[in-house]
Amino acid sequence: MEKDWQEAALAGDVVRIKALLEASGDARDSRDRYGQTAVMLAAVHGREAVVRALIEAGADLDVTAKYGLSAIMLAVVNHHEAVARALAEAGADLTLRGTGDGGFFGKSAADLAEENGQSDLARVLRAAEARQT
Repeated sequence: MEKDWQEAALAGDVVRIKALLEASGDARDSRDRYGQTAVMLAAVHGREAVVRALIEAGADLDVTAKYGLSAIMLAVVNHHEAVARALAEAGADLTLRGTGDGGFFGKSAADLAEENGQSDLARVLRAAEARQT
């Protein structure tokens, strides 16, 4: 991933993200050295406006990186409920399950929300997951 994309996603700079999308929309799904896309970086840091801009631009919401975590799972783990809801509403795959170590193996975004004490979010995600299957 180019440094500009990474910096804009981490900073929550939606104006810069939109400018980058206009200049080169293809980079929206490029990955950093850890395998994370711009939408994943924004989700980790709760940058809802950036996540929404990337959703509108057609970013792949179902890319996974370390431990098989997707953007919605990263939002949940980091307690960014609004970001998780935006990703769920946009159609993020809620059937994905974590892998490997770190306590994520076999867990969905809903499982992670329940585990983190986000019971309302877990209910919303379970209902949306049921509609996907």
